[in-house]
Amino acid sequence: MNQNLIIKDIGIKAKKAALDLANTDNEIKNEALNKLKKVIKSSSDELIEINEKDIKQAHNMQLSSAMIDRLALNKDRIDSMVDGLDEIVKLKDPVGKILSEWERPNGLKIKKISVPLGVIGIIYESRPNVTVDASAIAIKAGNSVILRGGKDSFHTSQKLSKLINDAFNNAGLPNNSVQMIPFPEREAVDEMLKLDSYIDIIIPRGGKGLINNIKSKSKIPVIKHLDGICHVYVDRDADLDIAKKVLLNSKMRRPGICGAAETLLIDNDISEKTVEILKGLIDLECEIRGDEYVQSLNNNFVKATEEDWATEYLDKIISVKMVNGVDGAIKHINNFSSGHTESIITNNPNTFKIFSDNINSAIILQNASTQFADGGEFGFGAEIGISTDKLHVRGPVGSEHLTSFKYVIYGNGQVRP
Repeated sequence: MNQNLIIKDIGIKAKKAALDLANTDNEIKNEALNKLKKVIKSSSDELIEINEKDIKQAHNMQLSSAMIDRLALNKDRIDSMVDGLDEIVKLKDPVGKILSEWERPNGLKIKKISVPLGVIGIIYESRPNVTVDASAIAIKAGNSVILRGGKDSFHTSQKLSKLINDAFNNAGLPNNSVQMIPFPEREAVDEMLKLDSYIDIIIPRGGKGLINNIKSKSKIPVIKHLDGICHVYVDRDADLDIAKKVLLNSKMRRPGICGAAETLLIDNDISEKTVEILKGLIDLECEIRGDEYVQSLNNNFVKATEEDWATEYLDKIISVKMVNGVDGAIKHINNFSSGHTESIITNNPNTFKIFSDNINSAIILQNASTQFADGGEFGFGAEIGISTDKLHVRGPVGSEHLTSFKYVIYGNGQVRP
């Protein structure tokens, strides 16, 4: 069987599994996730060993240190995957919820009830943990899932996929609830995007090139996870100790993730504090690309170009600009942001309200790191991604967001006049 027929067969099997999963009891879904927790724990050494193959390949491909960090698995990250599964188990079943109900004057009783979306296609690069997170979230919401990992995480993702299937089959979930496209070539993605008769939604996670390619070619609706061009704005009423701590974490905790800050905006009224605010970044050898004023403060600072304000570095680089108060910050962010996450450092509640009311992004924080843009931190257990769309779901995508709804209507003989 050739590649295209194999991918089509995966779609056919996924659709059948989705029909069965839609009526699978929550206890069985949770049992499957608990079995997966155990098998991941017991396989942690083997997973790290297999992951080393992908890491070695990434070094040979001369990927950046930040990109290799996204790819790497270690004990802490495996424990984090297991903790995420535990949180998903604890969540209420998102399927079968009565979202609203009412009675019409003619006696018809109408209920709006949550149902699974069906078949979820996940296309992702680098992070092997997405293999587990996406599978668990989709299954919790009664969906089957087709995974297509990137070639850079191929060995790790294939192993995780096998562990997932072993655990889920042993728990009694329908066969083919989770399947992985076994081909690393880009043509496999193109073929997957044609399966509109079988896949209900595509969720891509990766760089701008991947997202744009999928958006332009897909016959299937797409929930986009675009760039994380995230901002931190330090207001005139900021606590500078908080500002320094939050900025450092927002940029340097993990520079290669989508929730990392890429641009720092500073109120002109506290321009004399700029060097103090930047000191922590300088000490950790983060490259500063600044506007004319910022560049004048240090010979090692690089002059920012217009392109910098719209760049997701995913590295130890940050662009810095002085702005005229909160209005200047809002104008800049709405012009250059990808609609992901923005943080304001201020103790003025009125300023925060102006900021949050006027910023057109999925997540707005006050006095907290942009790296809290994460489904686990929201209490979702994990996430499939951060949606920068506005239709269907926005922000971290958890299990409850992978549902739709239907109307169930109870009558006793009513007919239309």
